[in-house]
Amino acid sequence: MSVDFVASSRLPTRHGQFTIHAFEEPQTRQEHVALSMGDVGNGEPVLMRIHSECLTGDGFGSLRCDCGPQLEAAMAKVAAEGRGVILYLRQEGRGIGLVNKVRAYQLQDQGADTVEANEQLGFAPDLREYSMCEDMLRHLGVSCVRLMTNNPLKVEALEKHGIRVVERVPLMTGRNPHNDQYLDTKQEKMGHLL
Repeated sequence: MSVDFVASSRLPTRHGQFTIHAFEEPQTRQEHVALSMGDVGNGEPVLMRIHSECLTGDGFGSLRCDCGPQLEAAMAKVAAEGRGVILYLRQEGRGIGLVNKVRAYQLQDQGADTVEANEQLGFAPDLREYSMCEDMLRHLGVSCVRLMTNNPLKVEALEKHGIRVVERVPLMTGRNPHNDQYLDTKQEKMGHLL
């Protein structure tokens, strides 16, 4: 999926001054953003995270996942280095959308794990798409990254789209009694390195 650059602006945060860059998929009008800090287009490997939108975790502080803590940790790590990028992709619920994510939560309340819940709703365990990252990173002048992730599929996806990943930086944060099964399922069924 290609994206077009729309606009950039400063974004002061509790982690420091970022620049927010807005992008839009011309076919679907789906919006994505990138946060950058420092000179990311100088050819040196850039500390980076691909973060899929999680309203429940990022916005509401849900303890059912580790998404909110991962986003916070990634922003803090970029700020500590003074240089980096976070791609925030609008792919709620691993691509099934917010309403279906709540349906999946209901199935999880009844005993299904996160993979089983998606499958019971008729979805693959993970429908996320990463092709837009290529256009977003190209716009920022980034071709080589140190990727903050526990998901080896994100490394493969970036490399498939021409972005060189020189290091996978583990992002271990946010485990709690409410998301133990969720994280165990990500490790056992989805290959996450936890």
